[in-house]
Amino acid sequence: MLDFTISSDTFQNGDIMPMEMVLNAHGCQGGNISPDLNWTNVPDDAKQLALIVHDPDAPVLNGWYHWIVLNIPTTKSGFKKGEKISPPMIEAKTSFGDIEGYGGACPPIGHGIHHYNFTIYALSAPIEKSTYELSPYNIEKEVKKKAIKSSTITAIYQR
Repeated sequence: MLDFTISSDTFQNGDIMPMEMVLNAHGCQGGNISPDLNWTNVPDDAKQLALIVHDPDAPVLNGWYHWIVLNIPTTKSGFKKGEKISPPMIEAKTSFGDIEGYGGACPPIGHGIHHYNFTIYALSAPIEKSTYELSPYNIEKEVKKKAIKSSTITAIYQR
């Protein structure tokens, strides 16, 4: 069986995050545009997909969650750059407190390199609607409980 993989034409794994993906707030001056993401070889037994963008290097408990997309159909093979999420997909609350959308990188000045992990999860069962209102960390815990496979691509950024 082929590996479940995620990739992007916007950046390669380990690359410095392009400015168009950086936040445009809190002293950062990026484009705050989500990258294109593509995934291949979704497991046949997957019922749903989930995407979580997480910075484990953020100086807060459990890191910083930049984007959470749930209820992604297994027939979907990626997102276009800046794509607006529409039903049946759901964008859950991020560490920014936003319900809607991608929030780009904006680490503290002088804090060093931060890793922005874009992880796609293939799930054995759908995520319950009650999960949508949990904290980002607890959403990730629920997603990981149902994950049968995952794949990550990472961008780095520092100020």
